[in-house]
Amino acid sequence: MVKPDGVQRGLVGEVISRFEAKGLKFVAAKLELLPEERVVEQYREHLEKPFFPGLKRYIMSGPCFLMVWEGKGAVAVVRTMIGATNPAEAAPGSIRGDFGLDIGRNVVHASDSPRSADREIGIHFTPTELVEYSKIDEPVLYE
Repeated sequence: MVKPDGVQRGLVGEVISRFEAKGLKFVAAKLELLPEERVVEQYREHLEKPFFPGLKRYIMSGPCFLMVWEGKGAVAVVRTMIGATNPAEAAPGSIRGDFGLDIGRNVVHASDSPRSADREIGIHFTPTELVEYSKIDEPVLYE
């Protein structure tokens, strides 16, 4: 997900470009203002934490660009590419390292495990919104 700060700063194309260049397969996307019930479900593990009200207000403050990517080890690959949650600790070359300004405005969200990815995809996308296809370069990218 490109969060509201990333959308406002025009970084959606940059994020997509990096994932495509890595060889990941883009299978779903949409731009939307997230409704409260989906934000609560998305971040349910943080509901009782003191930062949650601010996080909810922020994530609902503007459009988010939601995406689903596939590929070998996609979750681990994406987590490495986005960098540490705190942009001050994110490696140069990572999305947050290059573009993040603040821990609360760190441009992107990504699932932290395949299980979380399945759960989060189910919150934001219906099965018919996920496009199945083969990329022409798959035989070259994977053994």
